[in-house]
Amino acid sequence: DGRFLLNITEELLALEAPEPLNRERLAEVVQRRVPVYDKADEGHYNLISALHKSVRGSDPDASLYWLARMFAAGEDPLFVARRVVRMAIEDIGMADPGALTQAIAAKDTYDFLGTPEGELAIAQAVVYCATAPKSNAAYKAFGAAMRSAKESGSLTPPKIILNAPTRMMKDMGFGAGYDYDHDAPGAFSGQNYFPDELPRERFYKPVERGFEREITKRLDYWAKLREKRGGED
Repeated sequence: DGRFLLNITEELLALEAPEPLNRERLAEVVQRRVPVYDKADEGHYNLISALHKSVRGSDPDASLYWLARMFAAGEDPLFVARRVVRMAIEDIGMADPGALTQAIAAKDTYDFLGTPEGELAIAQAVVYCATAPKSNAAYKAFGAAMRSAKESGSLTPPKIILNAPTRMMKDMGFGAGYDYDHDAPGAFSGQNYFPDELPRERFYKPVERGFEREITKRLDYWAKLREKRGGED
């Protein structure tokens, strides 16, 4: 493709040859330059998997190596950028929410600059993600919530948090007793937001790494307030 031709052209321009290249010498340069890699073959997925696992394993050097391997072989940088966004979501998550910002910024930078400068932005995002604290807590929590939603069926929200735009709905108790959280101490009312028929579930379990340490403190504090409210009710 076009990127492949660009890589070959750059290689030939940088080559210090005492005389014009013949067919055999040209073939040697081309074969040396291009790694064994087919974007429609298994190697395509092997290398992106190697990059993803290196980032997950917090190894920026191995991550850069596999990234360079793909770029040298002519991989579409946007394919890589999309995977980096996945890494930021699946493997870093709320341990460092800035990782997703960096990944999206790298994709936008590549869109703006193009090749070859844009690849540096992707490399920077890869280094950021590889060196960021890791957590898949949000990823696992969403999966658990999806399973619960499918198993519990079409339960309605509790009446207390539903609006009552009509007189009849008000008479039926919709919205009655709702506490506006901003008016509660600490902006936390502790009321129930789950369906009345569904016991409270805990999907999100943050890890003791990165920003999720702070999230854990908040959740523990709110849990105590919620328990206190339950006792008062």
